Amino acid sequence: MNLLLLSCELLPLLGIVLITLFGRKEKTIATISFWITHAMGLSIFGLLAVWASTGFAAHEFELFSLYKQGSYHFPVLFFLDRVSAVYLFAVWVIFSVIVRYCRNYLYREPGYKRFFITIFGFAFGLNIVVMSGSIDMLFAGWEIVGISSFLLIAFYRHRVQPVRNALRAYTVYRFCDIGLLLGALLNHQMFHESDHFSNLTVLFEHTAPQPASYLGLLVMSLMIFIAAAGKSAQFPFCFWLPRAMEGPTPSSAIFYGALSVHLGVFLLLRTMPIWSYHILMRSILFLIGFTTLIIASLAEKTQSNIKGQVAYASIAQVGFMFMELALGLETLVLVHFLGNAFLRCYQLLVSPSIVAHALRMEGAIDTNVAPTNPASKIRLPVSIRDSFPEVLQNTLYVFALQEGNLELWVRSLLWSPLKRYGAQINASKLWQLLLTGGVLIGSLLILNQGGFVSASVFAFPLAGAMVLASLSAFSQKHNFIGTWNAVALSFALAGAAVWFLQPQASEEIIFFASGIIPSWLLGITVLLKLPKPETFKDTPFAYRAMAETNPLLALLLFFSFLGLICFPISPAFIGEDLLLYYASKEYTVIAALIAACFVINGIAAARVYLRLCMGRPADFVRGQ
Repeated sequence: MNLLLLSCELLPLLGIVLITLFGRKEKTIATISFWITHAMGLSIFGLLAVWASTGFAAHEFELFSLYKQGSYHFPVLFFLDRVSAVYLFAVWVIFSVIVRYCRNYLYREPGYKRFFITIFGFAFGLNIVVMSGSIDMLFAGWEIVGISSFLLIAFYRHRVQPVRNALRAYTVYRFCDIGLLLGALLNHQMFHESDHFSNLTVLFEHTAPQPASYLGLLVMSLMIFIAAAGKSAQFPFCFWLPRAMEGPTPSSAIFYGALSVHLGVFLLLRTMPIWSYHILMRSILFLIGFTTLIIASLAEKTQSNIKGQVAYASIAQVGFMFMELALGLETLVLVHFLGNAFLRCYQLLVSPSIVAHALRMEGAIDTNVAPTNPASKIRLPVSIRDSFPEVLQNTLYVFALQEGNLELWVRSLLWSPLKRYGAQINASKLWQLLLTGGVLIGSLLILNQGGFVSASVFAFPLAGAMVLASLSAFSQKHNFIGTWNAVALSFALAGAAVWFLQPQASEEIIFFASGIIPSWLLGITVLLKLPKPETFKDTPFAYRAMAETNPLLALLLFFSFLGLICFPISPAFIGEDLLLYYASKEYTVIAALIAACFVINGIAAARVYLRLCMGRPADFVRGQ
């Protein structure tokens, strides 16, 4: 059983390797995809059959310990129960359909190989999420799924709008990652050695003694809700999903219609013992789902394209699932997930055919076949909205057309203040910042020598400087090297702050730096090799198309970007968790600031990568 479970995880990774090494022709890529997909199917059905023979008992499997130091332990842990079994089955069915569909749909597409590598990367990350045995493992898969979404939204990288929307979706992902990072941190603190998903239910079987305080559970539940709402495009993050449909139709079907949009539901199912422990948390979840349902149902009626309509329909159904989870209807949610995933996947895959059919009909009868056309014989049923007064109908229409202004609200609350403060920092003179910091640190040194303050107090000005560096990176648009250096400086200050809090964590800080420093150096090396035409400073979207003009440099910058955002291919991924773990032992506020800066740094680095690697080469030539 463990061998089958491991094969389910590794087969998509094998597909990536084989396509990368041997996928020079489309026929070869299609053949590799065919055999890997069928091998995945055999492994999954074999795993489910063996699991059924055991009486459907939950199964946990620890492959090895990725890192263990003192009380900190990061195991590569897998867990199979009925939730993961349902999701695993849906993953294989939809993934195999999409792969079969794409073999012909993307025929002679310039990015054919790139698409299949990314889609197999998505399947690899999704399998990790589905069969993760702890929240740390889940976060690793969560990051892989997020970066795959980011790449597929920007698949048509010659156009500005897909690149814009890729950054928009990735920004929402990263902001909501704060919830998952802090949720994992609180999970370690409150449950200690019992933070495996298999142990959570046992902890909550008895109401006395309580496994954690109500306040701790409330904060942790809110963090989980933020992560789930962002991933599943729930209130107030409903706006990003329709804009993420810029990628190829098959990627829209597998990501935003069927699987990725339901990962928030999966996170809630996995952590159900935590947030379902109190009626207040259930009420908050119900309210999130209900508000999303209202907004998405209204917005769906005003969408001018099929993808947008399907996206909002899927968001509304996920809102229903949030409400069902709040009511404790776990089995119904699993059935609802399967039905919605298969339906939305089908709708998105047939949408091009529907549009083509409608255009053929219009050409044949020489009139518009839209239901609003008086000459059309198609009639829509009368809706409840038609019974409202005209003023209210118009108000609802404008509200739906603007999607409740949620994007403007979120932007003004999260994005704009960070950019404004960062711009003020960049406009400040360097000597003023250095003088202020020197005076502050000198004062603390004097107080420390006099025995008035402890060495841990130095962590606070370092944490403040870390925040300033992150905000500086976040607000810079065209100074790529400056952004890269500001991100690296923020990480260095985070490590220094943790060292003053916990001097015994020196080895862990060095371990973290072993992932950050090489990534930073690689990125700086690539950035220094770039031409610097002055025309790019005056254009609002200065995409340099390095993926077309210099693919090797673009690939190196991509790996540097992954390392700098603490992606799970670098020691910085575990090092990030270690810094938060040690910082939270002394001051939870500093741990929260570190988590926020990690997220902001990731957005700043992603913007650099997009601006340098995306775009049309002809634009670069014209700019010169």
